[in-house]
Amino acid sequence: MSMPMLGEKFPSIEVQTTHGPMKFPEDYRGKWVVLFSHPADFTPVCTTEFVSFQKHKDQFDAVGAELVGFSIDQVFSHIKWVEWIKEKLDVSIEFPIIAGTDTLAEKIGMLHPAKGTNTVRAVFILDPEGTVRTILYYPQEIGRNISEIVRAVKALQKSDADGVATPANWPENELIGDRVIIPPATDCKTAEARTKEYECFDWWFCHKPQ
Repeated sequence: MSMPMLGEKFPSIEVQTTHGPMKFPEDYRGKWVVLFSHPADFTPVCTTEFVSFQKHKDQFDAVGAELVGFSIDQVFSHIKWVEWIKEKLDVSIEFPIIAGTDTLAEKIGMLHPAKGTNTVRAVFILDPEGTVRTILYYPQEIGRNISEIVRAVKALQKSDADGVATPANWPENELIGDRVIIPPATDCKTAEARTKEYECFDWWFCHKPQ
């Protein structure tokens, strides 16, 4: 098993979680999955992220995406941390948290030697077939933007459904707003017809409403 790359299947792993044993990603086949690692339980930045992931859970649910946490801490630590978040912050963490090992974290790219023994903030977005579609890495000192992860899932689903690309900051792009980008023409005839069929800045940059 080696670190999965974009377009590859996420390696099958049998793990223990706060929701019991799990075979990942097989147990989520048919669903989009956001797997995210955190450096350690009972740390301030990670706590803010977990609260934010939970508060965005309805948005992930709306697009059929499941949340799964991961760190090299063990299940008993995860359980206690979840209890603390509920008691002190009045937030119930509803998604499972995987108990990992250094070896497992390293094999899937969550341990970076120059950053010590804790896992970095990694995010893997998997499609319903268990294929890796997006990989994000953040250092320990920077918390993630959870809204961006929701946006990424929505953009991937839009691309898959309609065969289009999404612009920067979609659906609030500075040039074309919430419109989507048509794939570039691959021959001269299509390039010539493209500007007559769609709104375009040029034949290689055409867009349409969602």
